[in-house]
Amino acid sequence: MTINLQRAKWNYMIFWLLIAQVAVAQQDPQYTQYMYNTQIVNPAYAGSREVLSFGVLGRTQWVSLDGSPQTGTFTVNFPTGLYRNMGLGLSIVHDQIGPAIESNAVVDYSYSINMAPYTISKLSFGLKAGVDLLDVDYSRLELSDPNDALFQNNVDQRFNLQVGAGIYYRTEQFYAGVSVPNFLNSKHFDESSLENQNVNDIAVERLHYFYIMGYVFNLGPSLKFKPATLVKFVSGAPLQWDASANFLINEKNALGASYRWNAAISALVGFQISRSVFAGVAYDYQSTAIEDYSNGSYEVFLRFDVFNRLDRVLTPRFF
Repeated sequence: MTINLQRAKWNYMIFWLLIAQVAVAQQDPQYTQYMYNTQIVNPAYAGSREVLSFGVLGRTQWVSLDGSPQTGTFTVNFPTGLYRNMGLGLSIVHDQIGPAIESNAVVDYSYSINMAPYTISKLSFGLKAGVDLLDVDYSRLELSDPNDALFQNNVDQRFNLQVGAGIYYRTEQFYAGVSVPNFLNSKHFDESSLENQNVNDIAVERLHYFYIMGYVFNLGPSLKFKPATLVKFVSGAPLQWDASANFLINEKNALGASYRWNAAISALVGFQISRSVFAGVAYDYQSTAIEDYSNGSYEVFLRFDVFNRLDRVLTPRFF
């Protein structure tokens, strides 16, 4: 009886989560290790590491719940141009929640301006453009009314364009940025497919505004401290605010914690395995009622930088 009750509660929760996620105001995926995954939301970050850089992130949200969000990202970027003042990159996101699978692939471009002649102080402007595909298979839902008109027409390979922009400023110790990953209010459902049905909501991709900022304090020869924050705003959804604090020990090991306003408390660890390879792991404990039905959320990040003999990076970048 207890198992059936919990399953019923979960089916109710995932149904309304799906409605909020797909049918009213679809949200972009969220990331706990956003400080390492900046290119996904801000194209102006492309090329800022000044090396050929690859990044892979995998996130499993609300472990043990059927239909919970599963997200994977891949990024690659590198500097180019006569003065290495431009950046090019590719960002790929695959996101699944319940019966909905959304994938997008975009090209990122940035142009940087030196703000100071003898120190690292760059202001970068970025653009991203690509495509987005959405699939929704309603047969995967356990519906109380299988004949509900709203859930009779699956969405198959719904194609939309994606165009976004961002600004990113960085020095040796500070960074800040603002971005909108997608300016297009693309409709996910045709109004004609809902004609003569009592459905008023058409899913659209609302504008998402991202604000990021961080600063690295040198506390000693072998210890750095970096507070960072991310604020995400989207019309029709609650404001999301993340604040994190990370320590870098001996230029090799990162240890920190993060708080997502009214949502989760997170632990983060990172390892600079070599000059080229960095790995990070995060665990979220949900501070909401959904934690009663799940075992938290997990996230793994891996970055690989390709250096050449001209690169002069003496210590690992902390962002």
